[in-house]
Amino acid sequence: MRLIKTKDAVGHVLCHDITQIIPGVTKDARFRKGHVVTAEDIPVLLSIGKENLYVWEMDDSMLHEDEGAEVLRSLCCGANLRATSPKEGKINLIAETDGVLKLRRDRLLAVNSAGEVIIATRRGDTLVRKGETAAGMRVIPLVIAKDKMEAVKEAAGNLPICDIMPLKPKKCAILATGSEIFKGRIEDAFTPVVEKKLTDLGASVMDKKILDDDADITTKTILSEIENGAELVCVTGGMSVDPDDRTPLAIRNTGASVISYGAPVLPGAMFMLAYYYPEGSGRCVPVVGLPGCVMYAKTTIFDLVLPRLLADDPVTAQELFMLGEGGLL
Repeated sequence: MRLIKTKDAVGHVLCHDITQIIPGVTKDARFRKGHVVTAEDIPVLLSIGKENLYVWEMDDSMLHEDEGAEVLRSLCCGANLRATSPKEGKINLIAETDGVLKLRRDRLLAVNSAGEVIIATRRGDTLVRKGETAAGMRVIPLVIAKDKMEAVKEAAGNLPICDIMPLKPKKCAILATGSEIFKGRIEDAFTPVVEKKLTDLGASVMDKKILDDDADITTKTILSEIENGAELVCVTGGMSVDPDDRTPLAIRNTGASVISYGAPVLPGAMFMLAYYYPEGSGRCVPVVGLPGCVMYAKTTIFDLVLPRLLADDPVTAQELFMLGEGGLL
């Protein structure tokens, strides 16, 4: 940095905050570190006693922090995201729709490992609502070498680091199992909870049924709902190892491809996920078996997985296993 006369500072970058004091009104930074001085700023700077300024010496080999942030934006901002204007070297990415944040994690790590720049995101594969911040990025120093930013570009690769997969307004069926509710001994408290979770994410419930603890009937009903257009089938109850609990068997007997029966998440260990592929239709219908915890616990495995199911984002067994870290909800 170097000291120059304020009247000669147009186009230069400030090295520190400059505070303006108006008695009884304000005492705050009038100009922030990194600000590029304009002609309109000169009278203001002089009025607050700044005849001289410390500024960065810029040359063709360097970028201002805001310019560096714009480079990071170009590397990060993918589908269904919009960027804020740069401010003090920082840009945020805002979701333009409700959806699941998808990350190229290896590229994110590569950029953050480069030094002098950072990209911070929400956790990948989780729900981000429209208008929420999905990621933020900034250049650490006030100025950064162009060569450094070229290295960052190379580390990022050719595809955006962040995308939002939008939720789809899927038609869903809820099948509540259990002899105790089928025979009217207790009220079905499960279906309203699941219905609210679905509708809160823009899905609709096309059918609701209460079934006895009969695996064959449950299997036939799942297949019937899919044939009638269900794009997601939620089967509640009957998920434990009790001999009267038949839901896992019923889901297997549909011929669906079972991804996992059990997940390292509490509450939600007895969760089941399967995908059914109706022959010749090109469709893929998730079928989930929901344990009792979904009925009474605020957050469970279902809340982690549901946004991805509604976004048609395939969930693998490996991804479910990895939920063990952070899975104590």
